Amino acid sequence: MSAPETIACLGSSTTASKGTFKWIDELAKRPQNSRFRFVNFGVGGDQSFNITRRLDPVLQAAPDRVIVLIGTNDILASVFPNFRRFTRAWKRTTQEPSPAHFRNNLELITHRLRHATRATIALSSIAPVGEALQSSDAVQSRLNDLVAAYNGIIADVSHRKGAYYIPFYECFRDQLARSSASKPFTRFSFAAFYRDYLFREMILGRSFDQIAQRNGWAFHIDGIHLNTRGGRILTEAVQQFLDSPSRSAGAV
Repeated sequence: MSAPETIACLGSSTTASKGTFKWIDELAKRPQNSRFRFVNFGVGGDQSFNITRRLDPVLQAAPDRVIVLIGTNDILASVFPNFRRFTRAWKRTTQEPSPAHFRNNLELITHRLRHATRATIALSSIAPVGEALQSSDAVQSRLNDLVAAYNGIIADVSHRKGAYYIPFYECFRDQLARSSASKPFTRFSFAAFYRDYLFREMILGRSFDQIAQRNGWAFHIDGIHLNTRGGRILTEAVQQFLDSPSRSAGAV
């Protein structure tokens, strides 16, 4: 029996799966994925800059495939000063978030993975922040513009660097279009996040789907993290990558 393929999953809280849908666990439970060994390299709060500084453990795992899902926190730090100040202190991030810096970081991540491993690399687009893609609200509109810009960068880097492109955003957008979801994300609140995760989930024992319903979100828990409905969109998009032949670099 051949050794299982090692799948390295690299990203922030969506990948770390704390207080959000555990999409990696969902994939690992599927019989068709028994030939894979999943290694979770997700760290909550990371921006693309942080990932460029912690690639060594990923390289040491000698992965056969690497899934990179990053960018949401770069966007949040651009839009919300309270999030930017907090993560600058917490993560010691010296780089100001911007599309140009994100492109440079993503190219560096992809370049190093390609030249230091034999892995097939997949770059995933990021989900919308909030659920109102046509909103006239100034904050939600800026978030939508930045998500579109960052996803354009991800698609371009994957094409130019010969990586597989996972169309998570496109699948999410299509699901939003078929739903009645239209709630905008207008402010970032640490108090609301810790209320949901520490109090409602950890202490009261409510599922994140119950929390999402209470908060009025269809695909998110809080406008950022994924509930089951949103998490399954990511799971299916990644499954398509896993079903593709290894070394399929360049598929977009």
